[in-house]
Amino acid sequence: MVYVSSLEPNGADNKSSLVMVWGVYRSDSSCFLPLDFENSDQDSQTPFLKRSLSELMLELEFDGKESPFYLSFRLKLVSANDPNGLEMLSHRDTNFCVPVGFTAGHPLPLGLSSGPDGGGSWNFAFFSRNSKSLVLCLYDDSTTNRPALELDLDPYVNRTGDVWHASVDKTWGFVRYGYRCKESTNSEDDEAESIVLDPYARVIEKTISPKFLGSISKNSSFDWGRDVSPNIPLEKLIVYRLNVKDFTQHKSSKLPTNVAGTFSGVAEKVNHLKALGINAVLLEPIFSFSEQKGPYFPFHFFSPTDMYGHESAVNSMKEVVKRLHSEGIEVLLEVVFTHTAESGALQGIDDSSYYYNGKDSKSYLNCNYPVVQQLILESLRYWVTEFHVDGFCFINASSLLRGVHGEQLSRPPLVEAISFDPQLARTKLIADCWDPHDMKMPKEVKFPHWKRWAELNTRYCRDVRNFVRGRGVLSDLATRVCGSGDIFTDGRGPAFSFNYVSRNSGLSLVDLVSFSGPELASEVSWNCGEEGETNKSAVLQTRLKQIRNLLFIQYISVGIPVLNMGDECGVSTNGSPLLESRKPFDWNMLASGFGAQITQFISFMTSVRARRSDVFQRSKFLKPKNIVWYANDQTTPNWEDTASRFLALRIRAESEEETTEPKNNDLFIGFNASDHPEKVTLPTLPEGRSKWRRLVDTSLPFPGFFSVEGQTVVTKDELVVYEMKPYSCTLFETTA
Repeated sequence: MVYVSSLEPNGADNKSSLVMVWGVYRSDSSCFLPLDFENSDQDSQTPFLKRSLSELMLELEFDGKESPFYLSFRLKLVSANDPNGLEMLSHRDTNFCVPVGFTAGHPLPLGLSSGPDGGGSWNFAFFSRNSKSLVLCLYDDSTTNRPALELDLDPYVNRTGDVWHASVDKTWGFVRYGYRCKESTNSEDDEAESIVLDPYARVIEKTISPKFLGSISKNSSFDWGRDVSPNIPLEKLIVYRLNVKDFTQHKSSKLPTNVAGTFSGVAEKVNHLKALGINAVLLEPIFSFSEQKGPYFPFHFFSPTDMYGHESAVNSMKEVVKRLHSEGIEVLLEVVFTHTAESGALQGIDDSSYYYNGKDSKSYLNCNYPVVQQLILESLRYWVTEFHVDGFCFINASSLLRGVHGEQLSRPPLVEAISFDPQLARTKLIADCWDPHDMKMPKEVKFPHWKRWAELNTRYCRDVRNFVRGRGVLSDLATRVCGSGDIFTDGRGPAFSFNYVSRNSGLSLVDLVSFSGPELASEVSWNCGEEGETNKSAVLQTRLKQIRNLLFIQYISVGIPVLNMGDECGVSTNGSPLLESRKPFDWNMLASGFGAQITQFISFMTSVRARRSDVFQRSKFLKPKNIVWYANDQTTPNWEDTASRFLALRIRAESEEETTEPKNNDLFIGFNASDHPEKVTLPTLPEGRSKWRRLVDTSLPFPGFFSVEGQTVVTKDELVVYEMKPYSCTLFETTA
């Protein structure tokens, strides 16, 4: 029904009449289709009838099966004196445009949502500032790769600000959707008009051609039961970083083919995690990513990749979170928001808004631009509310500090917004400045934190590697062992330091002590006397001790130890630091002599950390008065002497109150990175303690190099000089 106020222009005769010249269209407003939807160049003309003295009306009737479509029309006032008529157009000097069978919709929320009419319609909302036209492409359940319906959204009817929107009745049998948009700055080529994926799609599906579309359906229901996050205090975390596919893909995992290499596979191996004492897993990126470049180059931020779930990646991911939570293990995600895959992501939607410098950006996202900031925040909230994840580690975090023009910001809006977002308030936030585009050691950046952000400690990795290979200065090691006060005395504390000695990029733990060619200078490694594989017993023994030393220092350091997948059983890439050189986890290696002793050692060190949480699991730094440092001759260490290779410290147990006796025992820790033995005199026993017992000496043969009960080495009133072998570490504890 169309109503028009009665029009009587000056000088018009009484025989003038008003007609509507109209057509209907779907995907191309320049090509009008008549009522029967057959090809024709003729527009239909329908006269208005007088409804009252002041109003005209007409009625058009269409077959409901033909909707949705647009009715496009103009009005013409004709008379005997002027048969061509006086045309009336919109204020844009164009035809009027009215959607039929669908409504204009709403601009928020972005993405696909149920309409405000009680769920009877789907609302589509899509940001694109520079698109001069946008087509909503709807697909049915047929196998064809062509849209079943294309709706050309009108910039006045279906656009609010920079958001295009439309609402379509759910009774239509559409199952997937995408958009075809053309930016006013683009040339009119096929690429500019290719169908793009909705950045906010919650579920995506791969089509016949190598592209993805959003799914028009609600997420399948999932029974979370009584799932509750373990909510482990930051200082008590023991983290294990893993790649979902590589963790169980190897046939040695003995999992069914539809489980191996998936989220479900991770859940099946929870006992291994518990045996190591792990209470948090850090999953390498699981967002849908480019198969050519790998998980660190995502093309979508709301959906887990279907590579990790054979039936439903969404429900499989939820299952593993639920299972790990039930075992007291938190789930942290590595996330990449600073760059995307070079195709199939946000390219072609609004490049000048999403990316730096448009198409020449090398896919670097303009993270602090408002629309990108909103996208990232919505993604984080979604993973917390929908998948119950416990925290995020932000890869290439230094790029989050860049402004919209590439300038460095001291107070970046995105980082600040994440810090204070109420839905993210209970999550762990970790900044990792490693850049997948640059495979070298991560950059050191002063990261603004608002007392919320922890950091993957690059300085820790470098300084510990340097000391163990016999270089560096003692002050660097002491700083790292005590919680990296040079970084975290800014209101945070040592629990914000995530300490690692190896990671998925760069050399594995075994390779750090097996390769040190000139091309690996940035890895700060040492081959222990011979490059690569060797049969020399002396070299192999040194390598084994160095692996023990690296792990020992990592687990007695104040802060959060991060163990990398495969290091517990000696996974090697033969000296290649490249991500693509990594191999799947070989579960048979756990039964090897190396695998058995290292896994047991890690489990032991985890138990020591838990038992002595007063020292190793702290939210505050150790009090200086409770630490005594020693050189090999019991004097003060030469902190900045590059030739010094020995350091020891005594940690006096802290009392809860200054007037009470300590409830715990003192500790004595020694580090000898030299190639000759060092003799150290154990300190005198404190009041109420009768002996020192040795818990760890990394130079001793397995299984004697660590012991739960400990080996008594000195009793009261004795003065014992203990010889530390070359390349070794020791741990002693007093006992009553």
